[in-house]
Amino acid sequence: MRKVIGIGETILDIIFRGNQPIGAVPGGSVFNSLISLGRSGINTSFISETGNDRVGEYIIKFLRDNGVNADNVAVYSESKSPISLAFLNQNNDAEYIFYKPEAHEPTDFNYPDIQADDIVMFGSFYAINPTLRPQVEGLLKLARERGAIVYYDVNFRKTHRAEIMKITPNLIDNLEYSDIVRGSTEDFSILYNQSNPDKVYKSEVSFYCKNFICTNGAQSIVLHAREGIRREYPVSAIETVSTIGAGDSFNAGIVYGLIRYGITHDMLMSGLTETQWDSLINCASAFSAECCKDIYNYVSVEFGNKMKL
Repeated sequence: MRKVIGIGETILDIIFRGNQPIGAVPGGSVFNSLISLGRSGINTSFISETGNDRVGEYIIKFLRDNGVNADNVAVYSESKSPISLAFLNQNNDAEYIFYKPEAHEPTDFNYPDIQADDIVMFGSFYAINPTLRPQVEGLLKLARERGAIVYYDVNFRKTHRAEIMKITPNLIDNLEYSDIVRGSTEDFSILYNQSNPDKVYKSEVSFYCKNFICTNGAQSIVLHAREGIRREYPVSAIETVSTIGAGDSFNAGIVYGLIRYGITHDMLMSGLTETQWDSLINCASAFSAECCKDIYNYVSVEFGNKMKL
């Protein structure tokens, strides 16, 4: 059975509407994707770290309760778990305030078994953080050696704008390691002062990775892929409760589709057909739309049960 291995941060999101808390849910970009995949019956493992506190215990239990292997989540005995405050605006998009523990030396992670055509997911600032670079790059090298598919979500927030020059070498390395790159127009406007997907692909991405997906909230999704494929997909209008995990669930849908439709690393390297890409984007859109229906950062258990292969 093909596996999905993710590496990323864990965090507890406390969600506010009108300055009043309405919920607290475990989160983190790749974390959210893996919960959606675990609920959909996909064999998943998470590599991360958390604090030695009630939040950390809750996060590890939540992973396991949702079918995600948490054996590679390190617990730091002298550290607290990070927390974010997410304030929903009138469009149900979130603005964040992050509270993170003092920096500590990361331990060497133990990586789960990776085989050909397994899928490795990574992204967010975690993926370019210089402090964590040895751990992240170790996983990426292993994935490449074993013939796994590498999926990268850029997910770069404006809070890190001042660090762009420092992290650019790691960003370029990540693009080069990746088989599929996904980012939003917001990510690219911060990183490159450019939000046009065609220009971003041509000038910043295509030299390193040929398969590129750019999302833009409720606006159309733009795909660039091997063989000169360019596709544009309208986003269906839906009533949202929260968009916090929409992009993460979109990523989960792409990865789910890779497994559902039997798409291998060799197939990606040779170039998928437009019909195959249409199927992947349809899965991603369905996962993303489902996530927006509630305050949680992932697809519902009911949706996941329907999607089980």
